[in-house]
Amino acid sequence: MTASAEPHPSRLLYGIRLAGLIGLFLAYVPPHLLSKWLLGRSGWPPRFLRHAGLIAGIRPRVEGTPLHPHTLVIANHTSWLDILILGGWAGAAFVSKAELRTTPLLGWIADQNRTLYIDRAARRDSHGQVRQITEALEHRQPLAIFPEGTTGGGRHLLQFRTTLLQAVAPPPEGVNVRPVAVDYGGHVDLVGWHSGERGMANFRRVLGHRGTIPVTVRLLDPLPAEEDRKALARDARQAIAAALSSLRARDTL
Repeated sequence: MTASAEPHPSRLLYGIRLAGLIGLFLAYVPPHLLSKWLLGRSGWPPRFLRHAGLIAGIRPRVEGTPLHPHTLVIANHTSWLDILILGGWAGAAFVSKAELRTTPLLGWIADQNRTLYIDRAARRDSHGQVRQITEALEHRQPLAIFPEGTTGGGRHLLQFRTTLLQAVAPPPEGVNVRPVAVDYGGHVDLVGWHSGERGMANFRRVLGHRGTIPVTVRLLDPLPAEEDRKALARDARQAIAAALSSLRARDTL
């Protein structure tokens, strides 16, 4: 059943899944903090994201070679579920807008997964932002960026912003660039978070859906080294577009 044919979200399922997410958070925080205190590191954040995705109904199938350390992931952005999927099943950290850092609870959760915050309003500091990404790629954990800059309906790709891609044009030694297509297929209309929709409305719709949400995560081949960030963005966008079944008009990309 596609999202367009799905009846109104179930309040019961929404309540059950929301309770499950709260319980998961309360269960995982203590061992996470204890691990950080004893070992200086923790493997609990990706576990939390993965299990949160399962509670939300996500059932991913991952295709392609697993991400190597020091990888910059360039991905399409359709839903907040993308974070759970790429963090939980691909082990990625994220580049996010600076506003998330001060969002109650969500900001703290993002911090635990090594989120890198970028102030999009500070356009004059683009060199500093590129330096932040370059330094973040020195860590082994893959780093994911959504060059569309926002979520969309999933039926077309927005233009890719290129400024932050300067950090990998060309990539530093030991760093590779992987396009990744998160394909919700026939469920894209259910999960797509388009401009003008309130966040809580989308959250309720997704958690209140009946059944599960199969999604294919295609870890595409690394892109060749490229000195032109605009050419890099074009190559990544074309690779992702070709791997998405939800696009209506590929010939317009």
